[in-house]
Parts: sequence; structure tokens; C-alpha cells
Amino acid sequence: MMTELKCRFCGTPLEHIFIDLGMTPPSNSYLPADKLLAMEPFYPLRVFVCRECFLVQLPAYHTSEDIFSDYAYFSSYSDSWLDHCRKFADDATEKFELDDSSQVIEVASNDGYLLQYFKPHGVPVLGIEPAANVAAAAIDAGIDTIVAFFGTQLAAELSAKNIQADLLVGNNVFAHVPDLNDFVAGFKIILAPNGIISLEFPHLMKLMEENQFDTIYHEHFSYFSLMTAQKVFQAHALKIYDVEELPTHGGSLRILAGHMDNHRLQPTSRLAALVEKETRYGLGTLDGYTAFADKVHATKRQLLSFLISCHEAGKTVAGYGAPAKGNTLLNYCGIREDLLPYTVDRSPHKQGQFLPGTHIPVYAVEEIEKRQPDYLLILPWNLKDEIMAQMAGIGRWGGRFVVPIPHVQVFDAVKEQ
Repeated sequence: MMTELKCRFCGTPLEHIFIDLGMTPPSNSYLPADKLLAMEPFYPLRVFVCRECFLVQLPAYHTSEDIFSDYAYFSSYSDSWLDHCRKFADDATEKFELDDSSQVIEVASNDGYLLQYFKPHGVPVLGIEPAANVAAAAIDAGIDTIVAFFGTQLAAELSAKNIQADLLVGNNVFAHVPDLNDFVAGFKIILAPNGIISLEFPHLMKLMEENQFDTIYHEHFSYFSLMTAQKVFQAHALKIYDVEELPTHGGSLRILAGHMDNHRLQPTSRLAALVEKETRYGLGTLDGYTAFADKVHATKRQLLSFLISCHEAGKTVAGYGAPAKGNTLLNYCGIREDLLPYTVDRSPHKQGQFLPGTHIPVYAVEEIEKRQPDYLLILPWNLKDEIMAQMAGIGRWGGRFVVPIPHVQVFDAVKEQ
């Protein structure tokens, strides 16, 4: 008998399917050549929505240790993301009056991509990163980093040593947490009395509006609206007092929060406006979640039709990027080497590997110049402007860009003079 699935926040039985993307492998489990003939695990990519708190979520088919102990994603390989982080560090230092007596702590600090920008301001920083291979890059760069998963236990240990955060940052980590209540309870413990939490995460409403189904994969356990995030924080005596809509990762929210009894933090008009916007979109009722699947199915048919027509016309298509979202897209659509012979990526940690499930090879970016494909399919579509500028040279041989989300679009490259 199947174990009853329950909401990871409120414990309500999960009965309502948001989207079913079939069976896929873990999205960041890239394969070396000597593992291509070994058994590869596939798990259901079936997403539910809770009828009580409206948290959109995946069951945890494997542990965080399985996913993040050795991780292929390094944040520092996107120039636009680094620019975003540099600006945040500069603005936060001024806005929150941080100095050499302050403490900035980042949860899921990756390779030090963000904390490095606080150091020129003389602000002490501490990273917490569970992936030892990624944390090593931060440590090598001189950024104090604890290799551990964050939760109440670690928060209590640090607090007992008088280590508390004046600014507690979490970028693109909220979705990765299987034990949501323990994670947010840890925020409460480690946050200084007047401290501020800054949390960035993809916005569920934007995911639905822009048909961003490929951002769904197994290491993303939850997908948040502002309204649901408020419920989670309130349950742990924390309050969200401001929110900002960001263009990053296809549309994200940055929420600012603090202790419930910190009366200096008053809710902003932006907060109320976005709650009203989400309510109008239908995120406060189950009916608001039912139409998403139809858009996803249409995009699958559209992308397959485009690739098949290219193949039949003798046109060549290469991929750009090897992001986790691309692996969801390719596996759900059933795209293999016959339609996409290879992809390229700037990260040396992915080059020479093969994509999970599809076994499409990953090469260095220079392969594009060598093979001169007719089309370049941009898998990290959230970085399309950056990539189209970097790869404008494909216009010399008439190459064009293809973006699959929210629907298939073809763009001409700007030819080099």
C-alpha cells in the first residue's frame, strides 16, 4: 500500500496534481563516459499542490545529502548573476548600515559568488554550504565557509558561540529544502534581534505565467507564492515586511523579513500589492492551479515539431548550456542525440560529461565555432540575452538562436562586422 503523501509545511494530505512531467533522473547527476552503461535511477516528477496552504511541492524521493554533498552547479559562471550579486552587496551594506562590527551569513553560499562582494566593504562574512566540492572554491578564495546543511541544530550551535546574523541571506535555496519547518526555524534562532533576512527564490506565479515548467526538478522540493511564504514565516514567529520582484531566473522574489516582535519593520505597500496580484491570479484557490498542465503539453509538442522539421530539412541544431532546467526539458520531451547531438557549457565541471537521462554529450563552448550549427538551442533561457551577446558570432555563418520557454522562438544573431 502506498504511503500517504503529506504537505511538508502543514501536514495536509496531498491529493491534487499540479503537473506530471513523467519519470526523470536527478537533474544534476551528470555522467562520465564510463557510467553510460550503468543503471541510472529515474524518479516520478509529479508535482502536487496543497489544498490548505497552496504550497506547490514534490515528494522527497532522495535526501539532500544525495543531491548536494557533491554538486555540479557553481554560481560564478554567469556574468549577469555576478553583477546582480555585486549590486545587492553594495546596496545592502548601505541600506542596513553594515560595517566591520556586523555579521553577514549566507545559507547555501556555493562558491562564494555573493559573499566576496561584502569583503571590500570590510563586513565580516560566513558561508554555510553543504557541497564540499563547491565550498572548497569559496575557502580557496578566502571566504570563511562551514561545510554543513543548515537547520535548527547548526543554527543553535552557532548561536551558542555568539554567532548571529545581522543580515542572513539565502539565494535560490528556499526551494531546495525538504524539511521546510526546520529550515525556517533555524532562521529564527540564528537571526540577531534586529537582524534582517533576505531571501530570493523563483516566483510561482511567474513560473505559471511564463510556462517555466523546466524549472521543476527533483532538487526543487517546493515552489512558492508570496502568500504561502508568508504563512511559513508566520508559523515560526517571523514576518515578511517587504518584497521586490526581480528578473533573475525567469522571475524571482526577494523578500525581506525579521523577527515578529521587531516593530521597526513595518509592512510596505509593495507587499500588499503583490498579495492582491497573486489573489487576482487565482493562487488562493485550487482552481487557479488547474490550467498549467495544458500549456506545458503544448510547449512539448511545439519543440518536438521544430526539432523534427530541422532534422528533416537537413539543418543542424546544437544546445547551449547544461543547466538542470535543460535536463527537465529534454527528458520530458524525449529529446535525444538524434535531434540534439550535443550541447556546450562554460563550466569545466560539466565539460566532458553527459546529460542525465538523455546522455547528450557536453563540450566546451569552442565546439560551436568548429561545427557551425544552423541553430543554437539556449537551454538556460533565463540568461538568453547574456548568451546571445556572447555567441553573436554564429551570425557569421547564418546561425540563429532558439529559445524554448515560454514557447519556441527563433532569433537572428547580430552579424559581426
